[in-house]
Amino acid sequence: MPTFPPVDEQLAYIKKGSAEIVKESELRSKLEKSFASGKPLRVKAGFDPTAPDLHLGHTVLLRKLKHFQDLGHTVIFLIGDFTGMIGDPTGRSATRPPLSAEEIMRNAKTYMAQVFKILSQAKTETRFNSEWFDKMKPADWIRLTAKFTVSQMLEREDFHKRFQEEKPIAMHELLYPLAQGYDSVALQADVELGGTDQKFNLLVGREMQRAYGQESQVVLTTPIIEGLDGVQKMSKSLGNAIGIQEAPLEMYGKVMSISDPMMWKYYELLTDLQLPEIEKMKRESHPMEAKKDLARRIVTDFHSADAAAKAAEDWAKQFQKDAVPEDVVSVSVPFADVANKEGDDVRADRLLVAVGLASSVSEANRKIKENAVRVNGEPFTDLVKIARDGADNTPLTIQLGRKIRRILITR
Repeated sequence: MPTFPPVDEQLAYIKKGSAEIVKESELRSKLEKSFASGKPLRVKAGFDPTAPDLHLGHTVLLRKLKHFQDLGHTVIFLIGDFTGMIGDPTGRSATRPPLSAEEIMRNAKTYMAQVFKILSQAKTETRFNSEWFDKMKPADWIRLTAKFTVSQMLEREDFHKRFQEEKPIAMHELLYPLAQGYDSVALQADVELGGTDQKFNLLVGREMQRAYGQESQVVLTTPIIEGLDGVQKMSKSLGNAIGIQEAPLEMYGKVMSISDPMMWKYYELLTDLQLPEIEKMKRESHPMEAKKDLARRIVTDFHSADAAAKAAEDWAKQFQKDAVPEDVVSVSVPFADVANKEGDDVRADRLLVAVGLASSVSEANRKIKENAVRVNGEPFTDLVKIARDGADNTPLTIQLGRKIRRILITR
């Protein structure tokens, strides 16, 4: 019979980094029954493999699944190969084009290779929702749709907004929340996890389970984490994401570029450290050392401890000891080629083009706006000017992604 930590200890670990629990009293009750019986809870999270690569924003949910797994509960990693073909309408102002079954399965294989960097594959129950939906007949779908009303569906914010604006809502989109809810019935989930933007879909699962005579699952939502800019949701398309398959040095450097306040949110959502340990670090650690520790932990999770140590060493050489790592290219650039019209400052956009870090001034400006450029180890956001010492025969280091240039601007 499995043994579990005390219920209060479990709750504290589960609540760390959680946005909302519906309802916490129900979760406590489920944990108490589990503790008494030795039967683990069934904890589910669904992922529609609509894109091949994951970034750290996706791992907030995976990390919370891991916490349930650490506590001894059964984690169900549900791949929405069926619902992925419908397309989740959450946050969408228009109907998304459906993916083919081939695209879904190709992405699903990539997902599985990535998620088990966090979850224990041996302890994870991996399921595909085509397992039950492929067996459903038209009559089954009619019975399923009879469990929910159109007015209930239009309470969903994005549907309501599109309806008010007279924008199309395709019939298959209305099926998505019902299908996700039925997943919980098929899996007999005790708890379902999802981002805060998934709350409507998760609550439909509670309704569906009641309609099919099951005890309602507890819904736990996790926050949406901001990207490197500290403002917008982490997103590959916004250029503010840290991909979990990025090279160790690139990943380490990106973590080091975040602000000190954002660092503590990353600690809470992207590591297994418990809140008392994080609070102690806030009181006792120097911010730079704390950030190095965070970067090391994150790189270790997705690569290895050795890779993290090497990334830390290379980053220190590059930005702290003023030494040139082996992969840095040294470039000498005439001041006249990169100067502004007045001839008294260096234009950052022209400099990026001159040293081969951007193909055009417009691309350079876009990269600067995305906070993707680092000058002497610090994030650089000025659309035009490089610090004046860069124009006075003082070397500077510019990094964009994996490319690093050691630059001497000559008069």
